[in-house]
Amino acid sequence: MSLNSDLIRKYNIAGPRYTSYPTVPYWDQKLAIKDWKSSVIQAYEESKAEGISLYIHLPFCESLCTFCGCHKRITKNHKVELPYVEAVLKEWDLYLSLLGDSPKIKELHLGGGTPTFFSTSNLEKLVLGILDKSTPIADYEFSFEAHPNSTAQEQLQMLHNLGFRRVSFGIQDYDPKVQKTINRVQTFEQVKKVHDWAGEIGYTSISHDLVFGLPHQTVESIEMTIEKTNLLKPDRIAFYSYAHVPWIKGVGQRGYDEEDLPKDEAKRKLYETGKQLLARNGYIEIGMDHFALKSDSLYKAMQNNTLHRNFMGYTTQHTQLMMGLGMSAISDSWYAFAQNSKSVEEYIELVTKGHLPVFRGHLLTREDLVIRQHILNLMCRFETECGVEDYLYRNEIKKRLKPLEQDGLVMVNEDNQTIHVTETGKAMVRNICMCFDLKLHRNRPETRLFSQTV
Repeated sequence: MSLNSDLIRKYNIAGPRYTSYPTVPYWDQKLAIKDWKSSVIQAYEESKAEGISLYIHLPFCESLCTFCGCHKRITKNHKVELPYVEAVLKEWDLYLSLLGDSPKIKELHLGGGTPTFFSTSNLEKLVLGILDKSTPIADYEFSFEAHPNSTAQEQLQMLHNLGFRRVSFGIQDYDPKVQKTINRVQTFEQVKKVHDWAGEIGYTSISHDLVFGLPHQTVESIEMTIEKTNLLKPDRIAFYSYAHVPWIKGVGQRGYDEEDLPKDEAKRKLYETGKQLLARNGYIEIGMDHFALKSDSLYKAMQNNTLHRNFMGYTTQHTQLMMGLGMSAISDSWYAFAQNSKSVEEYIELVTKGHLPVFRGHLLTREDLVIRQHILNLMCRFETECGVEDYLYRNEIKKRLKPLEQDGLVMVNEDNQTIHVTETGKAMVRNICMCFDLKLHRNRPETRLFSQTV
């Protein structure tokens, strides 16, 4: 169901994407290393049987994509690879000594930056260094992000040999004008080549990342991009809203004029157009900004109510302990968050000296944990049950939900205190989650922190 112009204008405000609660700007920042270590040990002991998730951040890129909001380092010097791999494995050893055990791995994801910046041999050294001191459980999922221009067939084959079955290719858009503006020029033929390689090798879930709201995008260019994507029929598609936050990301996102960006109704029309075309080709909307074929595990997780969301985005795997390795990586023990240093040099120096490279974090309070679960429910299942005894619901949250209920974005069942997101409301799920965000409402930001919700 399409949003009308009045709703778009009303709800297109700055808001978090809720890969965590509290969101990073509202962390208390006072996390002591000893408290983080205790939190990791507690989470590990409570969830040994289910296994842990590992996210490894590989930050290097050969060129700057001007739409990108990731923590990255631009360089063509591939001599940086080996020292970085060795540092990540040292950080892994620091955590292993803390756990005092060889953990079970349920999920392993290589993100970036550009993981395929690294040579086949260095990627192999990294993954083997992790797996030699751990054990994948029966239903493990290994995945990685890949740039079509820098992905070699031998990289795909080697990672498949080591157990990787899911790959996500960063496509963004096929329109030449858009590609040139965002400095991400890659032909459909190149994408098809690496996509076909992955299929032939045996990857069972191939994903394409697309972005709407980029400079110079039009309905026609989105239609062309979706049509080309449908020719390759990836198993899942992430159709992200471009987050324009140049005040945070600096010069990278100022390579074009603000007037080049589609806004409000024009931007939303790009999404609605893409969504309709994807639906015609068998893709089902999953959570926020994600689509999958019915044969893909992401769709099955949604059907089984096992869909999960964390700093890696939507995932089919739930683990209490998610450990982030590498520069800027974020870890989550459920009770606490911790983020590594954002400087490559400082990160390497700290782990070389035997220190966990955490520079900030947050210990969750009881209230944080309650709200976190509500937001997770809304983002993954489009509903949550507050319960008659839930003091949060009875007070300020209920009042904030009222206008959204009047606008048809949510339905509230007063008998069992269940909040259900409507079809129209799915487009505004970030706004709905904001009703629960007590930290945001108690301490309104004086400066811009978040991208627009539409």
